[in-house]
Amino acid sequence: MEQLSGQDAQFLYLESDSSPTHMTSISIFDPAASGSAKAVCFKDILQHVKSRLHMNPAFRRRLIRVPLELDFPYWVDDNRFDIEYHVRHGRLPEPGDWRQFCTHMGRYHSRPLDMSLPLWEMYVVEGLDNIKGLPKGCFAIATKIHHAAADALSLSEFLVALFDIDSEGTPARPLNSAKLNRSPTPSLLDMGVRAAWHTVRSPVGMIDAVMRAAPNLYKLAQDLLLSSSDQTYSVPYTRFNESVSSSKSFDAVHVALDDLKAIRRAVPGSTINDVVLAICGGGLRKYLMHHDELPEEPLVAWVPINARPAMDDGHSANNLTSMTVPIFTDVEKPIERLQRVVAATEKSKAAKAGVSARVMTDLSQHVPAATQVLASRLVLRTGAAARMCNLFISNVPGPQLPLYMNGAEQIGFYGMAPLVNGMGLFIATPSYNGQISFSVTSTREVLPDMRFFIACLEKSLSELKRAAKPRKPSKKRAKSSKKRRKVSGD
Repeated sequence: MEQLSGQDAQFLYLESDSSPTHMTSISIFDPAASGSAKAVCFKDILQHVKSRLHMNPAFRRRLIRVPLELDFPYWVDDNRFDIEYHVRHGRLPEPGDWRQFCTHMGRYHSRPLDMSLPLWEMYVVEGLDNIKGLPKGCFAIATKIHHAAADALSLSEFLVALFDIDSEGTPARPLNSAKLNRSPTPSLLDMGVRAAWHTVRSPVGMIDAVMRAAPNLYKLAQDLLLSSSDQTYSVPYTRFNESVSSSKSFDAVHVALDDLKAIRRAVPGSTINDVVLAICGGGLRKYLMHHDELPEEPLVAWVPINARPAMDDGHSANNLTSMTVPIFTDVEKPIERLQRVVAATEKSKAAKAGVSARVMTDLSQHVPAATQVLASRLVLRTGAAARMCNLFISNVPGPQLPLYMNGAEQIGFYGMAPLVNGMGLFIATPSYNGQISFSVTSTREVLPDMRFFIACLEKSLSELKRAAKPRKPSKKRAKSSKKRRKVSGD
């Protein structure tokens, strides 16, 4: 019997009617990119997905919850699995442009999953012929999966099971490499006995985890005491810290990954993630200044960090930690903002080694399910997230080579993420094949002018690119330098 971890279960308990906790990845495919004139029909896609179901256990298992939430839920085989329920087909309404596509994806993301079935579904969307920059005949596949079943990295593994590495159909992962484990349904007696044992064991496990974590906790406390007061940041209240509605909105822009790498070289020690944070900080600064809402304090972002071991089978669900970091919306100069971001992330213990992350992950396994349910309801009702940060920013590296499905090449990749009350803005930046997309999830109430916000992000990137570009010496300075060399005899 496979039971959810404490971290997986948190995403169930944090779900509400207005805030389902699932992710949606959006892949755009071009059948003609590989040189084939053959169109890909829905039946081909359905058959392809059906042939890969054995590659990941998440495809065919559902949740069963313990009565009264006395223990964490279990994964069990779905004996009534229906592939045609999970893979559906539609067409983009008129006028079929990018704006209509974003609206369509926002509505799709807003609808919760059926929690009585395996926690994923796919939506094949045709009719993208009027989207600027896309060839005729392209189609999109939006894949929705619950956060209790996968984090962003294991979602990538979920998708890789469906992809090929060429237009001939060579699987990205060998089809015989999967190990299909059965998940039988536990009886009420089994669940009752295990719940009783976990309740008794919980205090002992908590004490054991604290004792093992004591050196790390002591070091963390010592570092906090030694840190200066100017290294602490308050979280200003913004429009993004309001309650969220059930109507989610989406928009995105993709840029060359090489542009971010060039910016990174301008500030030694910086990472792609630092550059992403600096771009977002600049975009938010411009957006809030336009609305006369820019606070004096810098906005603070919640940034997920992968804590999964290097040797991972790709089927594990959530193994995440996070850091909160200021993104310096109060700094006008783009390079200075990036430098400040680099300094802030370097000081984060989670950014360096994930020490506090491993401690918290270990401790969460020993918090009883009923306690987590009550704590989650308190967070949802009080909007406590608004006191911790202003927004989510997630940077997830993806495969840097072209992928295919049914002979069609994937030419675009975007992502949507869950929101919670008090945090109504999520910027996901997945990368794929030399491109990185800034994918924005919000609501119409929080961000009514989504397209303008995207333009602010684009302008922030342009400013960073210009500021990071090496400057050539002017002719006047070059002549002056040559003259000085002659005088000195060099």
